[in-house]
Amino acid sequence: MQLPPIAATTIGSFPRPGWLASAVRSTVTFNLEGDLLQEGLDDATTLAIRGQELAGLDLVTDGEQRRPHFIDHVLNSMEGVDTVNRVPKGLYRRREEVHQVPRVHGPISRRVPAVVEDLRFAKSRTDRPVKMAVPGPMTVVDSTLDEHYGGDEAAMAMDVAAVLNAELRDLQAAGADVVQIDEPAMTRYHEKVADYGARALDRCIEGITIPTIVHLCYGYPGGKSLQHEYEYPELFPLLLKTNIGGLAVEFARSNYDPAILEPCKERLVLFGAVDPSDTPVPPVDTVVTRVRDALRYLDADKLLLAPDCGLMTVSRELAFAKAKLLADAAAELRRTL
Repeated sequence: MQLPPIAATTIGSFPRPGWLASAVRSTVTFNLEGDLLQEGLDDATTLAIRGQELAGLDLVTDGEQRRPHFIDHVLNSMEGVDTVNRVPKGLYRRREEVHQVPRVHGPISRRVPAVVEDLRFAKSRTDRPVKMAVPGPMTVVDSTLDEHYGGDEAAMAMDVAAVLNAELRDLQAAGADVVQIDEPAMTRYHEKVADYGARALDRCIEGITIPTIVHLCYGYPGGKSLQHEYEYPELFPLLLKTNIGGLAVEFARSNYDPAILEPCKERLVLFGAVDPSDTPVPPVDTVVTRVRDALRYLDADKLLLAPDCGLMTVSRELAFAKAKLLADAAAELRRTL
């Protein structure tokens, strides 16, 4: 895979066309069924990829058009998890609030591949490098209710990691250029990263030789407070002891000082430079200035620009404009390197 310095990319999701689905934050309800749904998913994926190409992104995704939820789509490929008969859980992303979540009723193992065919379809629709994402072990633990492991989160996480490792190996064999592990739970539970999360992350990427990224955002727009009080400086040292190839980090919404990224300069950094929420598109110069500050601490050859999180919660027009903004900012930064 050849990417330019300061490449432009995205986190993963893009909004679905209105004829395909409706969405409430990260949960999607499809409007079609059967063969028409399959045709619609293929067409929407093709549109999402073409939109990224037109926007000028260097590293694209399939837009996650087939996923009814960023976690459930992968959980549906696992034995031991019930995503249909959901149950209440009172603690979610370190907030005491009730969520209806999938239940873990038996040992977790891999039943079928989750997103390998999604990748193959995406590769057939573009000649640009393709990145695919899966939810990480800690986020799966945090997003489900355990009825089998007796509260042993580490044991559950390691079983999830084994499933994800098999998935990532298949994605690698099918031609994925980059794989991403989405871990919003890591940003909230630093003590669990130290206990078992870092170890589970390494288990996910055993045998993976293509670039690997862990995505450390604070959630899709439209929820409650973004919990930026759980800051990266406590988390980075734990992750830099792992074999992960890079980190996707949130800097547009957080306003963190980019100096905290200096310890990460030997890894790939997907720098969150654009707010993924329903906010106006900022001037290119604003993003360029923000990234120039980060370049004081990072290597341009290891830096990629991205939104803080997926773009699925905004309109298609706004998502395209924010993707194009990233590409335009990256081009301007390369011009002045």
